[in-house]
Order: sequence, then structure tokens, then C-alpha cells
Amino acid sequence: METISGVIMVDLSALPSVDHFLQTPQIIKLISSYGRPLTLSAVRHVLQKVRQESAQLANIPSQEDLLSQIEKVLTSWTFVSLQPVINATGVILHTNLGRAPLSCASLQAIQMVSSGYCNLEYDLESGQRGSRLVHAEELLKCLLGVEAALVVNNNAAAVLLVLSVLAHRRGVLIARSQLVEIGGGFRVPDVMRQSGAKLIEVGTTNRVYLTDYEQALLEQNPSLLLHTHRSNFRIIGFTAEPALNELAGLAHQAGIPLVDDLGSGALLDTSRFSLGHEPTVQESLEAGSDLVCFSGDKLLGGPQAGIVVGRADLVVRLKKHPLARAIRADKLCLAALSTTLIHYLKDEAEREIPVWRMIAATPEQIQERAEQWQEFIGRGEVIAGESTVGGGSLPEEILSTFLLALQVEHPNRFKTHLRLANPPVIARLEDNQVLFDPRTVLPEQDAILLNIIKSISY
Repeated sequence: METISGVIMVDLSALPSVDHFLQTPQIIKLISSYGRPLTLSAVRHVLQKVRQESAQLANIPSQEDLLSQIEKVLTSWTFVSLQPVINATGVILHTNLGRAPLSCASLQAIQMVSSGYCNLEYDLESGQRGSRLVHAEELLKCLLGVEAALVVNNNAAAVLLVLSVLAHRRGVLIARSQLVEIGGGFRVPDVMRQSGAKLIEVGTTNRVYLTDYEQALLEQNPSLLLHTHRSNFRIIGFTAEPALNELAGLAHQAGIPLVDDLGSGALLDTSRFSLGHEPTVQESLEAGSDLVCFSGDKLLGGPQAGIVVGRADLVVRLKKHPLARAIRADKLCLAALSTTLIHYLKDEAEREIPVWRMIAATPEQIQERAEQWQEFIGRGEVIAGESTVGGGSLPEEILSTFLLALQVEHPNRFKTHLRLANPPVIARLEDNQVLFDPRTVLPEQDAILLNIIKSISY
């Protein structure tokens, strides 16, 4: 110890050197795991931190403490923050939890194309350069009966591309009731502004008539008519809005395309599962939409993607635009999406795609699982509850379910323990009860989930 201006300072000369640490068995072992450069940086980082905080220290940390700090630094530096979680919330398309889980076949497809090389842009028949655009396009053409299709990295990008190509510096008609904002502050007017398109609002917030569109067509000379599905909210009460086929007829009479931003990507009729009807891609095409844009990772049940289907002449223009390259889908997305589309072609979506398997699960099936959970844990209560689709799809629609409810003394602390488990478990908290919904827990996760719950003292 030495005193400087009345402040007691620890003797930094007692601090081991970097070279000393590099000779210790513990650091040699860390080097084998983390590599010499990163380990060396961690040693220097810890020693520098001790020097900077020396005025607050009573003694130099022991070598064992310093080695422990070095290992913790290396662990934190190499920690992969993106990790799998168990979703026990009952929200099927949970945006914060990555939306749609992929089918087993889609995961296998990703593994196959990523573990080595693949024919992403190589034509195997001709031996010449090919196009990545053909892989999912042929499946979409077959599945939906469309002339052409294009896959980009998300639906916002798809809409941005369409507007940039078809409406740059020109007007776009859209109802005021459809100027929506989705998660993360993403707003349709902002996308239109970024594309260079000029926003032409028609009607009022709650009532829009076909005559509003007709008047705007006469006065504004727009380049396209945009219809946006209000996927995450509803307008009820004193409302009016033209049907999609009416808008299609009006647009075609004026010689401009109708673009439908459908969002959710539903290909199956949701009303079959005790849910409200969600507009499908097929219905939009049948109504006369020239282009339909939708997501791959919502009700389609595949990877994050933006999909545009419809008229070949318009899709060709999209493909040629420079922006199309900037937002193109990669091989992992195309592999997973292609396999997901094949599930629909083979009429096995309800069985193979997790999202649809969850939606199709009956309350009786879920109750049986919840009771098995209760029996394994040895406590809790099985109660009736509600699941939701989520992901900006089917707002206010619910699915009847059964929940395992645990009454614990400190529910928030208990939920924290769940989140910090390996893997993390995300549950719901209502009326001071921690609730677990089997609907959104994959069957193969049951044993892991139950062992985590049993391991937490409560």
C-alpha cells in the first residue's frame, strides 16, 4: 500500500504481468478454446480494468480471481445472443419470438444447401449460370396458378420494390383507412415516400366509396391503385369500403394495376378452425389483383420473406430493377420457403407446418397435454384459456385452449428464472398466476419445459 495525497493506493507492482498469465495452465486451456488473440485481449482487458479501478480496491485481486474474470470476459465476448426459446405464451406468431417455427423438412432443406455448395445460380442442365429466382417461383406458379412470382427478403421490401418500379414520382391511390402502421413503427406512408411514389389519399378514416376512387382517378392520373390489408386492427361501426373486385374493375378500366398488400400470406381458410376469415392470396388473385404481396413467415408458416405474385409483365419489371438485387432472398430462405410451399402442394400443411398444426389443435388435445404436464410436475391447475394467432394476423380472434396455471409466491421472480433457464422459457402472467399454454410448445419440448419448471423452487 502507498498513500498519494491522502488516498491509499494498492501496490500495482504486485499485479501479475501478461506474460505470467500466458504461462499458466488455465490460460493455456482458454487459448485452446478461444484462440490466442482473443484470450490475450481478455487478459489485457482485465488487467487494465484493475489498474483503472485501483483507487477503489483494498487489495490486488488474487490470481484465481483474475483468472475467473478473464474466463467470464471471454464467455461474454463469445456469447451468441440469438438463441432458441420455448414459447409457452399461446401466441402462435409471436413477433418477438421469431414468428413461425419451420417444419422439419424445411430445416433439413436448409441443412442440405448450407452444409456444402448448391445450385443457387447454376443451371444443371445447361452447365451455365442460372438464376436464384427460379427456385421458389416455379412452385408458386404451380401452387397459385399465377404467371410469375418473385421472392425478396421481407414483405416491406416487396412493397417498396413494387412502388419504386411502378409508381416512382407518380401517384398511388390508397384509402385513408388503409394507411396502417405495423410493428416497429413501420408505416405504409413512409414506405411510399421512400419509394418516390406520391401518396393520394381517398375517402375518410372509416368510410371509403368507389366514387372516391373514381374522382381521384379523374383528377390525379395515378400510376396504380394500392390496397392494404389491415392485418393488425379492425375498423368497426359506421364503416364502408369497396370490395376488392370492384377496385380491380375500376383500376383495369383506368388502365392501371391493382396491387394488394395482403401481409399475412394465408393460403388456407382460417374459418375452418373456429377463427374469423383471413383473406387468402388465392381470393385476392381471383378478385382481379394484378400483383399480390405477402409475407413468408406469418400464416404461410415459412421463413422471413416477401413474396410478389401476379402478372408476368409486371414481375419482369420488378426483377430488372437494381433494388431487387439489394433485397434478394438468400439460399437459406429459398430452401426453407420452397419446402414450405411443397407442403401446400402435397396438401399436408396442417400436418407438417407447425403454425397450422398449432391452429388446428383441438381444445381436447391441448387439455390432455396440460393434464400430463400437471401430473408430471405434481402441482398446478389446468384451466380453460385463450390462445391467439398474433403476428399482425386475425386481430381479436381467439382459439379456445387449456393452460397449466401455477400459483407461486413471487410470480415475477419465477418468470425471471424461466427466462434465464437453458433454453429460456417465455410464459404468461395473469392474476398472479404463471400460465403455460401447450398450444405453442412444440411436442418435443415438453420434457425440457417440465424439467425446467420442476428445477425452479417456488
